[in-house]
Amino acid sequence: MNTLIYYSINVFVLSVIVLIVGMFKPKWILLWMDKPGRMPVIIIASVLFMAAAVMFGEGNKQLKQEQAQQTQQQSVQKPAAEVPVMPGAVPTAKP
Repeated sequence: MNTLIYYSINVFVLSVIVLIVGMFKPKWILLWMDKPGRMPVIIIASVLFMAAAVMFGEGNKQLKQEQAQQTQQQSVQKPAAEVPVMPGAVPTAKP
């Protein structure tokens, strides 16, 4: 699997944790604010979620491209099989 996919899953889990913790204790997420609200926490979690979705999509795209290259290389490397001869067929000579 692609490393972008792994990182995107980690960022997704982080966004869920930020959202859950920020809904109960916004001060734990927004340390620099005196009286933090819940709306900035929702915005931060949404941005993290969107970043995770983009990373996952790019990772999937790269994975599909790698698989396509591998199948293309395998098809090029396989020697062409001989044409099968039907049983009972009579070979004909060309004039």
